[in-house]
Amino acid sequence: MAKAYLAPFLEEVGYERVGETLPRDYGASRLLAERQGCGPALLFKVEGSELESAGNVVDTRGKLYRALQAGSDEEAYKALLEAMSSPQPLKMVGAPRLREASRGLLSLPAVKFYEGEAGWYLSASIYIACYEGVCNASIHRTLVRGEREAVARIVPRHLWSLYRKARARGEDLPVTIVLGVHPAVLLAAASSPRLGVFEVEVASRLMGGLEAYESPIHGNPVPFGAGAIVEAWVTGIMVEEGPYVDALLTYDRVRKQPLIKVEKVYLDPDGIGHVILGGGLEHAILMGFPREAAIWDAVSKVVPRVRKVRLTPASGGWLHAVISIEKQHEGDGKSAIMAAFAAHPSLKHVVVVDSDVDPDNPWEVEWAIATRFQADRDLVLIRNARGSTLDPSSQDGLTSKVGIDATKPLEAGPGYKRGVIPGLRSWGGECRGG
Repeated sequence: MAKAYLAPFLEEVGYERVGETLPRDYGASRLLAERQGCGPALLFKVEGSELESAGNVVDTRGKLYRALQAGSDEEAYKALLEAMSSPQPLKMVGAPRLREASRGLLSLPAVKFYEGEAGWYLSASIYIACYEGVCNASIHRTLVRGEREAVARIVPRHLWSLYRKARARGEDLPVTIVLGVHPAVLLAAASSPRLGVFEVEVASRLMGGLEAYESPIHGNPVPFGAGAIVEAWVTGIMVEEGPYVDALLTYDRVRKQPLIKVEKVYLDPDGIGHVILGGGLEHAILMGFPREAAIWDAVSKVVPRVRKVRLTPASGGWLHAVISIEKQHEGDGKSAIMAAFAAHPSLKHVVVVDSDVDPDNPWEVEWAIATRFQADRDLVLIRNARGSTLDPSSQDGLTSKVGIDATKPLEAGPGYKRGVIPGLRSWGGECRGG
């Protein structure tokens, strides 16, 4: 049975310890933004925090696949999909030795990432709640208002459903907020299995079994190894949350959200914290990968062979998809487009390309659009569809969607073939773009 400590994973993928203590305002965000996607994970101390914290933990697909013990896209997608359909029960054990934090929430690595944000945020906080026999774990940004108060953005999904049930009975919802766990637990918490499937048990399947213990006050199941746990109540008091720079690198608007009142904050002496840069690569990968898996699964049902699915980093790992397929019939490109939109309702634009085009290479994708796409026959336009409220150009989530079938005809002549230079590793390398 595995434990959810983050430190062993950092040892596995490699990390660099940052010498100086980082200020709460912009220190972590500058460091993470400058180093993301091109080096080891980072270990650092945030001013005032009692926890050493990690960042850029899974800012590359390679690191994520190490967390899933997968060697390819298909292995990783199947691992997550199978874990969501057949989660593994937790092994409940005794609690580790915990100590109470001296300054409550202010003992945690809450930071301000961008100018204009509302304040100090916890960006990797997992909320675990059990109510009427149903348990849920999901990630929510948390604005720290003081040692004992916070407010989180709770979108109307599963945690919100449990909260509304509690409020209908005049009760506050007991939650345990977890910080600093193995990335497989984070990925499971970012996924969206049906209500009633406990995401920590999804993580247990991903990790080959996971130990957990009952939280000290609420008795919620907590992954053994979490760096910090916060015993709290989601109350009926509504307060302002935001602005916050979300996945699209835009400022999410101010909303009224439930006030969170904290009972105790506990630290595991062997644990570490986690800071995820909002709008950064790690954010996009954790948020987008479960939807990539859903798109891969849906498209695979209508097209015989799906080579690769990518939700693009520039779209926050959320709004834009590029899908490469092995085309067998005319119309496969449009079938893939419709399946992708159905699998991920927030999707706004999708491009389907042939298997000789790499979705990870924007140069090749644009080349396919330039040479294999004609708007009058290859464009799919859907007006007034439900999309993502993160998109500032939408009208409260109502949007138009575009699919681009950039696959070549099955009987394509040599004019559709891209020039090949034997032995070439990359087209332009670091000089690409002029």
